[in-house]
Amino acid sequence: MPADNELTAKLSRRLDRNEALEQGQQVSNTYRTTGISIYSEFSEFSRKQIKEYEKAFKKYDAGGDGYLDLEELKVTMERLAAPQTHLSLKAMIKEVDEDQDGKLSFREFLLVFRKAASGELPEDSGLCRLAALTDIDVGQVGVNGAANFFESKIEELTKTSKFEAEIREEQEMKKRELEMKKLRRAEFKEKASLFGQQN
Repeated sequence: MPADNELTAKLSRRLDRNEALEQGQQVSNTYRTTGISIYSEFSEFSRKQIKEYEKAFKKYDAGGDGYLDLEELKVTMERLAAPQTHLSLKAMIKEVDEDQDGKLSFREFLLVFRKAASGELPEDSGLCRLAALTDIDVGQVGVNGAANFFESKIEELTKTSKFEAEIREEQEMKKRELEMKKLRRAEFKEKASLFGQQN
């Protein structure tokens, strides 16, 4: 039965959307589902922040249908270097999927950031990682701001990567061993030349 309800809800939404488009109306998933402007509902965010989150959402929405489905969320998390299991992805969607359609609308996407900002998400959760890695610093604008944003994200990922730190440590150790080997070889040649001079 739940599959029937889900299908009915999807078809009903599609029908409403098509009817609105036929009448030449602008269709907004957010306004249509809540009746409230996105800016009013998420007043804790500035207009600039909401616009930046919308850009990120559109980038993640590969299908361009106004929703992040399971596959798009999977690809997004992989691109953010925080891959999740299939079950984790489903749990992430379920956490903020208020209309229970199995995908995230832009409004539900904003809920991720609201919950992250208020501390409602467990730190080790996929949604918390999504919010942290997608977080927009609106104080930084323009090319320099983008460069600083990406540099700080790269620095954050590099710091947290234990694997990379171990590789660097290993490389440093090999470098020191090579230097010691060269030093011993030079000392040996020096002693050998002294020995050869004594004979």
